Amino acid sequence: MADAAQRLQGLFAQVLDAPLPVRIRAWDGSQAGPPGAPTLVVRNRRALRRLLWKPGELGLARAWVAGDLDIEGDLYTTLDLLSGLIWERGEDARTLAQALRDPEVRAAVRGLVRLAGSPLPPAPPREETRAPRRHLHTKRTDRRAISHHYDVGNDFYEIVLGPSMVYSCAYWPAPDATLEQAQHDKLELVCRKLDLKPGQRLLDVGCGWGSLAVHAAREHGVSVVGVTLSQEQAAYARKRVADAGLTDKVEIRVQDYRDVRDGPYDAISSIGMAEHVGADRYLEYAADLYGLLKPGGRLLNHQIARRPQRDETAYRVDAFIDSYVFPDGELQPLGSTVTQLERAGFEVRDVESIREHYALTLRRWVSRLEADWTRAAQLAGPGRARVWRLYMAASALAFERNRIGVNQVLAVRTPESGASGMPLRARTWGAPGGD
Repeated sequence: MADAAQRLQGLFAQVLDAPLPVRIRAWDGSQAGPPGAPTLVVRNRRALRRLLWKPGELGLARAWVAGDLDIEGDLYTTLDLLSGLIWERGEDARTLAQALRDPEVRAAVRGLVRLAGSPLPPAPPREETRAPRRHLHTKRTDRRAISHHYDVGNDFYEIVLGPSMVYSCAYWPAPDATLEQAQHDKLELVCRKLDLKPGQRLLDVGCGWGSLAVHAAREHGVSVVGVTLSQEQAAYARKRVADAGLTDKVEIRVQDYRDVRDGPYDAISSIGMAEHVGADRYLEYAADLYGLLKPGGRLLNHQIARRPQRDETAYRVDAFIDSYVFPDGELQPLGSTVTQLERAGFEVRDVESIREHYALTLRRWVSRLEADWTRAAQLAGPGRARVWRLYMAASALAFERNRIGVNQVLAVRTPESGASGMPLRARTWGAPGGD
């Protein structure tokens, strides 16, 4: 009997204590759910086994990455509909344990176990990191985590990011601006906040593919040292520097920021890198950068932030992100970041939230990936391409709904004299007509 979809709908409604707001089409051809809603396609019984063996977000992610589970209809709408039922319900195990107290739910689960077939759990997709996730943030574990995320292939990232090759939030003059213009404006904003001048030295921590280093050297006449732990990023950045004729101005190193010893620098940029530092090592990170700055020097720290929790000890890293996207990545509330920078000795002078800008940026990246899907899947593998599509689309919604944010924190190593070097009206950032 072709009834798998109806049985799945019933289980989800019982476990989640609410009807599933999307349709289901199962491997047996059956369909169930609200007419006209996006459709969750359960391609095979293996998808069900993944969910049964790992209920919640990680099981869903494994099924998605492996291609056992798909979505027909608007991806953003589907994720938005599901988020309140699945991704915001707290600990998966706790939610399941509560649901299993109901005899009807237990009976439905037993029926689905029979429907799923083989009692053995499917192996996780090969894209899932196997490294133990203890968030030690040693130099070795950080290097491995960075390689997992960034050494996917420069050609793949060119598809997603476009010619600018900037993998952090753009700064949009208007929603209909081009991605390239918005990324140019972000690079220029960073340089203006740092008040870069010809002849100064800039340290770019987590320099990526060299976009900011090239921009700062070419447009502001500074000498730049860019450090990254990614071999592929470094090779790409060095070629860009050479092509721009800036080898006398820009040096790209494969180096941990903790090993930089050639300060002092006039300015330091850390754009989208501090998420990899870890809460336990954040003060060390801030102190290292403070020590590398000359008195009066500025730090621009551009970082994703999560909302604070009433019980911070209950914070857990997102299972999908930790397993497939940013191993060992950790988000902190904005207040924690500011506090740690101040504890290291910095004077925090400006905080700018650009949360909506990241939502726009991510939607453009998803559009670029979807527009060249076949080639992207060939370059990175279908599973990895699916990881990035889900990660970026879900992140766009998270920024739009204020579940996470992104902030530029400008801090100064203010000398004992108290002369910070900041203008009285800093928000103009030296741009004509700025505000």
